[in-house]
Amino acid sequence: MKKILFVASECVPFIKTGGLADVVGALPKYCNKEEFDIRVIIPNYQCIPQKYKEQMKYKTHFYMNLAWRTQYVGILETEYDGIKFYFVDNEFYFAGAKPYGEIYQDIEKFAFFSKAVLSALPTIDFRPDIIHCHDWQTGLIPVMIHDAFQNNQFYRGIKTIMTIHNLKFQGIWDKKTIMDITGLPPYYFTPDKLEAYGDANYLKGGIVYADMVTTVSNTYADEIKTPFYGEGLDGLMNAKSGRLRGIVNGLDYNEWNPETDKYIYQNYNQINFRKEKVKNKVALQKELGLRVDEKVFTIGIVSRLTDQKGLDLVDYVIEEICAPDTQFIVLGTGDPKYENLFRHFEWKYKDRVSANIYYNNERSHKIYAACDAYLMPSLFEPCGLSQLMSLRYGTVPIVRETGGLKDTVEPYNEYENTGTGFSFRNYNAHEMLNAIRYAKDVYYNRKREWNKIVDRGMKRDFSWCNSAGQYENLYRQM
Repeated sequence: MKKILFVASECVPFIKTGGLADVVGALPKYCNKEEFDIRVIIPNYQCIPQKYKEQMKYKTHFYMNLAWRTQYVGILETEYDGIKFYFVDNEFYFAGAKPYGEIYQDIEKFAFFSKAVLSALPTIDFRPDIIHCHDWQTGLIPVMIHDAFQNNQFYRGIKTIMTIHNLKFQGIWDKKTIMDITGLPPYYFTPDKLEAYGDANYLKGGIVYADMVTTVSNTYADEIKTPFYGEGLDGLMNAKSGRLRGIVNGLDYNEWNPETDKYIYQNYNQINFRKEKVKNKVALQKELGLRVDEKVFTIGIVSRLTDQKGLDLVDYVIEEICAPDTQFIVLGTGDPKYENLFRHFEWKYKDRVSANIYYNNERSHKIYAACDAYLMPSLFEPCGLSQLMSLRYGTVPIVRETGGLKDTVEPYNEYENTGTGFSFRNYNAHEMLNAIRYAKDVYYNRKREWNKIVDRGMKRDFSWCNSAGQYENLYRQM
């Protein structure tokens, strides 16, 4: 049986700020338990909800050197959904109301966490064949395995995988401080290792030293080899291309299932959506105070309201998007300029625009179920889960062809009767608007074709079983 340890800074259900937590929480459950013993280790943040704290049992503790400091390391454990979880305890580093703070604090916090994870392995009686590291917070693990831990027989032969969830976040700080924090010798701080543009970079170190590098879609794996998407590391990604794989994230099909979803007004499935799905639209129109009209074309967005999500394109042509024959529903928070943009258009067109400037899980489920189309014009999107949710709920995605969006949404082809959504290639507001108008035209004038697009989208399988199979192959090859 192959032993695999997932190391990450967050994990559902204990702590979540983004999609990383969903992956780390879901993937171990869907891998073959007969062949793989997968366990997960994360920090024991003070802000983990009390109900989970109560389930944790004390396992062991010890003291560890981090450069010139000596630090306490406690290890707690619990079992959840059949998976064993470990928590690294240290009140100095993991206090606070949020898992992340100022970057200079996080740099030290995750240097401590990385070394603590490796130091704890002999004490928890688990020697993994593979350590699967997620994002920059764990980037020092592949480096440290090559350094101080190499002299110890226990660690020899342990392989590492570095998974990049979003290359934009790299864990960068000045070289001198990071040398002081980590205690790593100057040998590691050269341009072919941890150093990048004069600073030290945790993610770069992880990529250089890991045995395999994965990212969360095939297209994103290609994109990050180019200067536009490479965030300064495109040269390194090209050098590593032989060890780089793209595997699309899955979606938890138990939580996101229109047939059993307890948050939506009317359950439906791929067979009866033509009659039942529209009841969600009418109920949401009433709830939001929009004009009640089951035939009107309704577009939804559930998103962080930031530039990355392509909202500057929406800003540019929003007057055209909010046409009289369209309703537009937005849910999310972020950049004040976008929050105010949507508030303004709700004020201007009360009966056809709804701006929900907060985040609410229940409301998000209702929007996926109620809308006809879902807009996602991202500047870059490593994987993206919203388009998978919209496909699952029979809400047709309109996306820009980038990253995971390009890999998961097949553009509609009216001549071949194929496709599950609408897409546009260039980062251009009018190209996006054309895609929206094309979708609207099919919706209003070729309803049978529209329903076939919905039908094909709902049949697609983007569950974790699919992705887990690809990760299993990777583990076997190593």
